[in-house]
Amino acid sequence: MSNRQQWWRPVISRLWLFLRGVPLSREQLFNVLQQAHHRELLDDDTLLMMERVAAVSDLQVDQVMVARAQMVTVDSSQTLDELLPVIIESAHSRFPVTGGDRDTVLGILLAKDLLRHLRENGDHNLPWERLLRPAVFIPESKRLNVLLQEFRASRNHMAIVVDEYGGVVGLITIEDVLEQIVGDIEDEHDVDEGAGMVLRRGTDYCVVKAMMPISSFNQIFDTELNPLEFDTLGGLITSELGHLPARGESVDLPGIHVEVLSADSRLPRLLRVTRKPLP
Repeated sequence: MSNRQQWWRPVISRLWLFLRGVPLSREQLFNVLQQAHHRELLDDDTLLMMERVAAVSDLQVDQVMVARAQMVTVDSSQTLDELLPVIIESAHSRFPVTGGDRDTVLGILLAKDLLRHLRENGDHNLPWERLLRPAVFIPESKRLNVLLQEFRASRNHMAIVVDEYGGVVGLITIEDVLEQIVGDIEDEHDVDEGAGMVLRRGTDYCVVKAMMPISSFNQIFDTELNPLEFDTLGGLITSELGHLPARGESVDLPGIHVEVLSADSRLPRLLRVTRKPLP
């Protein structure tokens, strides 16, 4: 029988699957899962997880990654004594190591490698750069399901995300991918986004970390800052000023006045937010 005469085989196969109730599209698959949920064959969490598994293949890295401005990095020029406060404060386990700017990522430093180095040598003057592990670079358009397979195959837990010109735009970890399936994964170092960012409060002012998410700030202080254009309060302040903020600079935003209390050469650190008097 010629191939031309067998055109009907895939049609009959799909028709047979349809008659048996086997889903032929994602919409039909979700309908089957919903029916199983209504019959109490699946609980709420399982249904949500299965729907998220199906949706992961539609997500790209740039939709999930940690943006460049929020990356916690260390520089190869820093000493061990300068590294340790960053590692302790962030409570992360992996740190991209840069060579002067964030577009030059030399490798990844694992906190456990550094601890082993200190325990075995005890000398803070020893060069820690030799502890670096190779960095993995991926395009921002990579699909999450493909990345998860690569993470599993390579046993790597972090990748640096670059744009079409090779510039660093963010990073992504295996935890970021898994959270798209199982929801937020919190550990003993995670704190409430708002509570951990507010350092001091007065009657009409507060001191917050510049990395505080705008959405959390709006919720706590009843403001209406736009959380879509920038993720953090510091990012918004930098945009309003048009340059990297310096200590003492300030901007006026709807309902509030923001002063930069602390900043370094890369980004603002602490902000004093004062409510404007009502007209």
